[in-house]
This record gives sequence, C-alpha cells and structure tokens, in this order.
Amino acid sequence: MKKINYSSLVAKADWLPILGVTVLSLIILSIIAPAFLTRTNLFVMLRILSVTSIVAMAQMIVIGLGQMNLAVGAIGGLVGILFGGMMEVYGIPVPAAALIGLLIGVVCGIINGALIAYTGINGFIITLATMSIYTGLNYGITESIPFYHMPEQLIAWYDSYLGPIPNIVFIPLVTAALVALFLFRHPWGRYILAVGGNPVAAELSGISVRKTTLVAHTVSGTLGALAGVVSVARLGTAEPTIGAVWLLPSFAAPVIGGAVLAGGHVSVVGTMIAVVMILLLENGLFIARTNPYYMDFFLGLLILSAVVFNRWRTIQGEKKEASVVIGERV
Repeated sequence: MKKINYSSLVAKADWLPILGVTVLSLIILSIIAPAFLTRTNLFVMLRILSVTSIVAMAQMIVIGLGQMNLAVGAIGGLVGILFGGMMEVYGIPVPAAALIGLLIGVVCGIINGALIAYTGINGFIITLATMSIYTGLNYGITESIPFYHMPEQLIAWYDSYLGPIPNIVFIPLVTAALVALFLFRHPWGRYILAVGGNPVAAELSGISVRKTTLVAHTVSGTLGALAGVVSVARLGTAEPTIGAVWLLPSFAAPVIGGAVLAGGHVSVVGTMIAVVMILLLENGLFIARTNPYYMDFFLGLLILSAVVFNRWRTIQGEKKEASVVIGERV
C-alpha cells in the first residue's frame, strides 16, 4: 500500500494560513460579542455569503487565465433587473426567467471573451468598456426604478430550509464544488490554468488560447448572471444597483485565497475561506462600531498583504527550484 505523504499535502494546502486567521477571528468575535453566534446573525451572514461566493468564483475563473473581468458586477446587475422585470411585467415563471437570465449572462460572457480573444485588446480595457455598456443598459431599461413585486415562490425558496439546514447554505457549496470540478477535472478548466501559467507553451502544446479565453469569460459571465439571480431572491426586489459594489470583493477573495494575478494558479477552497474572512471583517467592524466607510480601506490592506505574500512565496519557490537545478548539475 502506497504511503501518504502528509507533509506534501499540507504544503499544497496554501489556504491553511487563511483558515487559521479566519478561525482565530471567529473565536475572537464569539468572545467579545456573544450575539455574533446567534441564529439571526449567522443567517444574515449566510445570505451575504450566498452572493459574494458566486461573485468571487466568477472573477477567480478569469484570474486563473491571467486576466480580469471588470464587468462581473455589471453583468449581475443587468441580469438581475431583466430577471425581475420578466417576472413582474410579463409574468414569466421563476424557473424560465432564471434560465433566460443565465443565458443572458452566457451571451455577455461570450461578448467579453470574443472581443478579447479576436481583437488582441487587453481584457482590462475590453471589460472596462463592456462594464459601462451593461450598466448603461441596466439604467436605461429601469431608469433607476427597481422592480418591487417579486413572486412569493422565489422569496419562499430562498428563505426555506432543507431539514434543519437553510437552502442558502447549499448555494455557495454547490457553486464552489462545480467550479472546482470544472477547473481541476474538466479539460477546459485545465486549459484555462495552463494558458494562465504560460500562454506560449500552452499554444505550442496544442491548446487554443483564443478558445480558452472565450470559454473562461463565458463561464465567468454565467456565474455573474447567477449571482444577479440569487441577489434578486435575497433582496426580494430587482434593484438597478445590484452588482455596483462587487468589483473589489470579487478580486479580494480570490487573491487573499491564494490566486496568482498573473494566472496559472487559483484556490477554490482558499477563495471560499477568504469570502468568510471578509464577512467576519465586516461583522467585526460593525461590532466595534467602526465607520463602515473604512471597510474598503481594510479590504485594500488585505489585498495588498496577500499580493506581497504571494509574490514572496513565488520568489522563494523560484530560488528553491534554481538551487535544485544547480545541485543536479554539480
């Protein structure tokens, strides 16, 4: 029987430091604020987690490619108001409206991916432009007026339980599991990480960088759309402002979770833990009665710290590889 190398497994689990900080934060908050572990507070956090985790996954896919999708929030916002409008104005059933909303996200993702892949223009510029386009469509359609009358069926499903467990617990878990299976088990997922790691080598090995870019942005757009649909269910209204504040958290969670901005490496588990960590930070600031406007300040510090740490880890890895090569030559 093959012996399991546990030290190797621990070394590969680069999310362990984040987990340690998150658990420590959880313990501290539980001690200084007994109300933190109440059912009501935990339920509120789960409601936020159900959306934020999907948004983080949408961005993480593209980061794995070595690119970024600034339009994740705009896609979610556009799909959210179209989803709500279809149900309120046209009386379309919830499942059909949700499916159409996801297809709209697919189309938005294809547009982003195709423009990047077939024009050669940097993804930052393309998604910056499409972010403005999708946001403009959102506000043009709604004139900044929400759709208030959502079907009771939608809200009841979101707030219901499967036994003792709320349905909203399954949303982030199922999404994360599917994304992990896609990235690490499906050929296209492995192509995304290969292109992110070294696009030239990937192309030489027979992987189409253009098609891979198209697939990555399509998946990202679909996840952004899913976040928009879940947001409507969470809020009980289709607000034009859905997605407006997703940009920073969408980058923060994957980067804090161990993703390399240059591409080639992401961590689904690390990203999920980072989402929880960010929620704990928000909750802690609220408990400490800190000005909520400082949240972006602390989030920025976390991102900067994570980027510096990832860079340091990369340099250490390169030094180790170089020393091994020199040792073999000697």
